[in-house]
Amino acid sequence: MKNNIRKKAMDIVSNAETTVLSSIDEGGWPRAVTMSNIKAEGLETIWFATGTTSAKVKHYKENNKASVCYSAGNNGITLIGDMEIVDDMDVKKALWTDWFIAHFPGGVTDPEYCILKFVTKDAVLWIDNVFEKFSSES
Repeated sequence: MKNNIRKKAMDIVSNAETTVLSSIDEGGWPRAVTMSNIKAEGLETIWFATGTTSAKVKHYKENNKASVCYSAGNNGITLIGDMEIVDDMDVKKALWTDWFIAHFPGGVTDPEYCILKFVTKDAVLWIDNVFEKFSSES
């Protein structure tokens, strides 16, 4: 049963167009924003593209704690973990997609373009009316 729940959760995450990403702002409050889903490696690692001068990058430099939430129908997925700001050119090239040009007109070398790498520590799944919570150690 648990494997079926996790598999369905992974399918939801992999196929989602958008997600809600949260950071902790300067005042210690959660700040949630809608983000495009760029790439997911199961439930363990999620990748996002953003601007280097965005508020979220500033927040993650100060506090790398993050949450990522997905929903599909009555199913919900909440992931809690750490966010890393990635400036590696090989990673940026690998994750680049053509529609980014609207946000980063300089292309993959645009100094405003950076990648966020989220690594899950804990997950809460509500899939098909079944609740499951697990940590990355389980």
